[in-house]
Amino acid sequence: MKQEFTITVYTENHIGLLNRIAIIFSRRKINIDSLNTSPSEIEGIHRFTIVIDETEDVVRKLVRQIEKQVEVLKAYYNNPEEIVWQELALYKVPTDVIAEKVKVERLLRQYGARAVVIRKDYTVFETTGHREETEKLVEVLAPYGLIEFVRSARIAIIKDSKGFHEKLKEFEEEQPGEEVVENEYLNQREALFPDTGY
Repeated sequence: MKQEFTITVYTENHIGLLNRIAIIFSRRKINIDSLNTSPSEIEGIHRFTIVIDETEDVVRKLVRQIEKQVEVLKAYYNNPEEIVWQELALYKVPTDVIAEKVKVERLLRQYGARAVVIRKDYTVFETTGHREETEKLVEVLAPYGLIEFVRSARIAIIKDSKGFHEKLKEFEEEQPGEEVVENEYLNQREALFPDTGY
């Protein structure tokens, strides 16, 4: 049975990787509900957060396919109970409506919205929450002349994760890198390549 899954992918930051990951989904005709990329807790490592509705078997195969990409270090998938997640939403409403109607101001407070821009013609509010919460505020503000609405992609943290840097440490302990071997000919250029006069 299909359900919502959040896929977290740790990658090196390379041009074209986002396109290759998106192709993995489009080849299987899987719609991405939300996609976010950001730096992670480790310098030079980026984190993709991808939300899809699919069966667990399909998601497991997708994650394995994503991990085959050279720049991908690790990919995980989780159901909503295994993560802490939020989305940011912005709402633009006419300022005169806010000023005149106390009810609107009360509603905004009820949903934890705060003003980020106040102008004579419009006011922009922001709130964070789950999709149902941000969409509910759209419904509530619609009768008061909601001008514009935008919602960010999901950001999520895995509840039981100790952080990816711990995984990297474990990997290094299990498979340490090879020792660097000095090139014995490094300082013998003249002996190996005598000056031929050119």
